[in-house]
Amino acid sequence: MIAFANINKQYGKQLLFVEASFQLNPGEKVGLVGPNGAGKTTIFRMIVGEEAPDEGDVSVPKKLTIGYFRQDVEEMSGRSVLDEAIAGSGRAGDLHHELEELQHAMGDPARAGDMDTILARFGEVQEEYDHLGGYALESQAREVLHGLGFDDERIDGDVGALSGGWKMRVAMARVLLGKPDVLLMDEPTNHLDLESIIWLESFLKSHEGALLMTSHDREFMNRIVSKIAEIDSGEITVYSGDYDFYERERATREANKEAAYARQQSMLAKEQRFIDRFKTHASKAAQVQSRIKSLDKIEKLELPKQRVVVKFTFKDPPRSGDQVAVIEGLSKAYGKRVIYEDFNLTIRRGERWAVMGRNGAGKTTLLKMLAGALAPDGGDVRLGASLKMGYFAQQSLDTMDADLTVFEQLQKDFSREGVGALRSLAGAFQFSGDDVDKKIRALSGGEKSRLAMARMLFDPPNFLVLDEPTNHLDLATKEMLVDSLKAFEGTMIFVSHDRAFLRGISNRVLELGGESGTDAHPHAYLGSYVEYVERTGHEAPGIHT
Repeated sequence: MIAFANINKQYGKQLLFVEASFQLNPGEKVGLVGPNGAGKTTIFRMIVGEEAPDEGDVSVPKKLTIGYFRQDVEEMSGRSVLDEAIAGSGRAGDLHHELEELQHAMGDPARAGDMDTILARFGEVQEEYDHLGGYALESQAREVLHGLGFDDERIDGDVGALSGGWKMRVAMARVLLGKPDVLLMDEPTNHLDLESIIWLESFLKSHEGALLMTSHDREFMNRIVSKIAEIDSGEITVYSGDYDFYERERATREANKEAAYARQQSMLAKEQRFIDRFKTHASKAAQVQSRIKSLDKIEKLELPKQRVVVKFTFKDPPRSGDQVAVIEGLSKAYGKRVIYEDFNLTIRRGERWAVMGRNGAGKTTLLKMLAGALAPDGGDVRLGASLKMGYFAQQSLDTMDADLTVFEQLQKDFSREGVGALRSLAGAFQFSGDDVDKKIRALSGGEKSRLAMARMLFDPPNFLVLDEPTNHLDLATKEMLVDSLKAFEGTMIFVSHDRAFLRGISNRVLELGGESGTDAHPHAYLGSYVEYVERTGHEAPGIHT
């Protein structure tokens, strides 16, 4: 269907692809992986014709329909969320809006003289629209938008009033509604909560067309893809299996390459010793020359590149009192919407609470009240003795000095630490080489998140309050973070949409909102996320597995 044949691509001195080949077949669901800057987005851009290879061919059939969900969302305003979702959903969406314009024209007295032309065009558009199933488009759009977390009030509201994250969901709805032959999805889970991610998994699994996607969510990738295409050192290598299979197979291939390299090095050294020993012996001259020629003809193997994941051992936090936080009679409402009513909870030392709940159930509200960033309407939030809190939220990323570099910020925060310790800290959060000299104002959202985490955990608090700590983090950083926090001896309460993080960290679950999403009395489960799923039969409130 889509084929890359011997493509070369270079940006300045950076070689992205060297005679790389790859094929996406009809109906295949493929995960695209590789280090940052390896060329994943370039692959997408070459498929849609926004870029071309320097050499080689990218073959895309002309009649193929392609839907491309990307991380940069264009400006949206002047329409309802529903109309905006329908507008970009392919041919049926175009016809939907032409029908609306024609209906408006038919009621316009100023265009009475054009009525024959308008009516004729209306008939043509209506026939094609009906043929494409257009009259079911609005109900399909509502279904998709509901799946992505929108309620009816938002669906019928002004798209221009939405935040950037919610506009990303509208952009995704447009792509999904188009039902293209090929879906290209660049990090689709970044702005979704767990409920929407589980819905999207189901949608993509039932999608009949081909799918090529990148994702930093291991679980999401495992449940959807049946192939992995890895970009590394200019080549594209395909593995037939999910992400877990890819990791195992890649490790096996690397081990085999290392063994073959070691065997060849041993053989080369043995041959070289023979040559060195007998090169001055006339009787062995023919043998020596023969071996020299043989060595020249041998294709030398290279040691596979090792991906360096820096391990960082974080310091133990100071010990807190047994009661870390006590919530008594808590109430909180936004207008007529009651979020909490007479809520009580005691958080004890060593507990790791995962806060679950649908959109609007009050997850972030609870963390803000614990952190002192928001006052309750009634009741008390009391923090225990000897407590040092660390609060991570997306808004807290703005506390860094935009004019400093990554390394300068770490030096400012930890002025007594040596250069080696700070470089190790930066490396553990994937800042290596020139990355440490980047200005904070130039960092991406993911890079800022990594830096904020590094600053918080180097001298760790004994009570971590984390709101979506894994947003925008790549798989390597997520796994390092889970490994580090498993050994964390303090107390935690957190919100996360990443199931690997939920499974790896939690030993308590607080479910907000219940099945309806509006229950103002949270339910506490005294066990891990895994036990919560087993007991409730769902991975998130209201989502049944």
